Amino acid sequence: MRTANAQNSPRTSRASARTVIVWTIVALVGAAGWAVLALARGEEVSAAWMVAAALGSYAIGYRFYAKFIQYKVLKADRTRATPAERLDNGIDFQPTDRRVLLGHHFAAIAGAGPLVGPVLAAQMGYLPGTIWIVAGVIFAGAVQDMVVLFFSTRRDGRSLGQMAREEIGPVGGAAALLAAFAIMIILLGVLSLVVVNALAESPWGTFSIAMTIPIALFMGFYLRVLRPGRVTEVSLIGVALLLFALVSGRWVAESSWADAFTLAPSTLVIWLVAYGFVASILPVWMLLAPRDYLSTFMKIGTIGLLALGVVFTLPTLRMPAVTDFATRGDGPVFSGALFPFVFITIACGALSGFHALISSGTTPKMIQKETQVRLIGYGSMLMESSVAVMALIAASVIDPGLYFAMNAPAGVIGDTVQSASQVVTGWGYSISPDALAEAARQVEEASLLSRTGGAPTLAVGVSEIFAQVTGDGMRAFWYHFAIMFEALFILTALDAGTRVGRFMLQDTLGNVYRPFRNISWKPGLVITSGIVCGLWGYFLWVGVHEPLGGINQLFPVFGISNQLLAAVALTVSTTLLVKSGRLKWAWITGVPLAWDVTVTLTASWQKVFSGDPRVGFFKQRQVYQDAIDRGEVIAPAKTMDDMRTVVTNSTVDGVLTAVLALLIVIVLADAIRVCVRHVRRPSLSTLSEAPYVESKLVAPDGLFPTQEEKEAERDAVRAGQSG
Repeated sequence: MRTANAQNSPRTSRASARTVIVWTIVALVGAAGWAVLALARGEEVSAAWMVAAALGSYAIGYRFYAKFIQYKVLKADRTRATPAERLDNGIDFQPTDRRVLLGHHFAAIAGAGPLVGPVLAAQMGYLPGTIWIVAGVIFAGAVQDMVVLFFSTRRDGRSLGQMAREEIGPVGGAAALLAAFAIMIILLGVLSLVVVNALAESPWGTFSIAMTIPIALFMGFYLRVLRPGRVTEVSLIGVALLLFALVSGRWVAESSWADAFTLAPSTLVIWLVAYGFVASILPVWMLLAPRDYLSTFMKIGTIGLLALGVVFTLPTLRMPAVTDFATRGDGPVFSGALFPFVFITIACGALSGFHALISSGTTPKMIQKETQVRLIGYGSMLMESSVAVMALIAASVIDPGLYFAMNAPAGVIGDTVQSASQVVTGWGYSISPDALAEAARQVEEASLLSRTGGAPTLAVGVSEIFAQVTGDGMRAFWYHFAIMFEALFILTALDAGTRVGRFMLQDTLGNVYRPFRNISWKPGLVITSGIVCGLWGYFLWVGVHEPLGGINQLFPVFGISNQLLAAVALTVSTTLLVKSGRLKWAWITGVPLAWDVTVTLTASWQKVFSGDPRVGFFKQRQVYQDAIDRGEVIAPAKTMDDMRTVVTNSTVDGVLTAVLALLIVIVLADAIRVCVRHVRRPSLSTLSEAPYVESKLVAPDGLFPTQEEKEAERDAVRAGQSG
């Protein structure tokens, strides 16, 4: 295997005094933030300290740990042609500007998880979630994304399942491929459910989101046909059109067109499935890349403004650092103790298996240089983690009574402000009926009760922070702005995820009928996209009609599935590190793997075998089935049909959780066998790495090019003109 030459190594000149001072200050700011969060007892704590702790830690992790992994461990080689350059076909493989690709990758991975998970985990208090979000991303989540992206790029953009099959073997590979595909379907179903909950009966949000599709198509044709290479130009146009779509959404909501964009959840299911199908078969340059790039401006801009808003207004964290629900495990938002369920619930904000599907799906087919994996893989995950921190802050600065009234199912708190106030007050978080009604009026919603899914809670928190800057008159605008922001987040993950699911299914069916292996074969493309959309559409439909609350019932399955998939990704990464001669660095992914397996298998065991019907799926099924046999209807079910739906869904959830956990154990056991065999007899191991081909492309490694990289780009332009 060819190693990187000297030009790929980071500069080794001694750090200047100014650099040392700057990074010392960054470290001290982060340390101060952690000290305040950890040591505060009873006194008010500003959310600004959470921002300081997170940003300081992210900066240190990216500057030192990620750089060490890229150059010392992976030995990324900028002279090596990537599959985007070698296999360019203008549909799935295409070298893409690192800034556009950063936008695509971030938009694709940053779905519902970093928004919803931390909001739900706030039930346990703000401190446990903050610790896991920041520490988890630096040492686990961002490392996984970067390493998987690197190894997939070295293998012609092969999917996670393909790499598992080739590097671990047929048994572990088949288990990994089946688990990855099943988990992908579940993830897409839950992601789309959050969109439905956010946009249902909301003409403002629905219109604004719908407008992003023609805007993205225009940007794609502008950059491809009208003005190729004018990234800055098309960015300004796209942002202006996006802001216009947001403002005009309010006009539509107040006009005679409102009814046309006021859609019921069932109707939104149909539209989302249709969108996912079309988006997954169009060329990446036409809709996927420009839409994700456009979404990234809004995402990064909103998170940046939110961080500035926190620093400027210094809102107080009103949620306790650790709540009683963390130890009792009887929370109304989700049941279960802090370990393992806070880690499962936060999911994507710290570690996400879904990201590995993107890092081995669309992104390795578009990346220009191996040496961009730090920016694209590690950097994007840090950006997503910052979203999770902001989501946790937004959930923690609102009245805890309002938080629980919004996130508890209607079957628990009732459907009136009086009953909700009484139940929530009984949990120790007092809030009056008038306060609940006023909170809804301020954001121009009929009610905020049981608005589960996390998105409405985050929107209320965002409006709370921004309204302190712009005044209460803008509170409703900021609420609906946040709803659009969240829906954009999720839809960009939905279209990329559907495309990746199509890749995985085509690869599997290719073993039966060879033409399916050609991912650009039109009939196979249409057939597999239709199957994938139909499968996740089923879970979406079930979630919309779930009597116990789709999010409350399905999000634990989402979290467990996501973390099980992360276990597959980390297992494959560790195996590849061992087989490629990097045994001494295998701990980089091996330690996160051990933690993830411990947490996730513990959660899986409890969801399958727990005797508490609030936790165990099969115990829940038994309780409702026994009631059906007695002819009784148990709340929150209202009819006997609802009771049967609960029985069916609990059975499906329990079986899925058990089967997926078993598949991951098979993958892990087979990978251990392969690694032990390699250590004992290396000659028996083979690597499916693509042969080295020298790159002709010239592109910077980081977001901002160095002086040397600028000169190289100018030389390449002059050479092209003279040629």
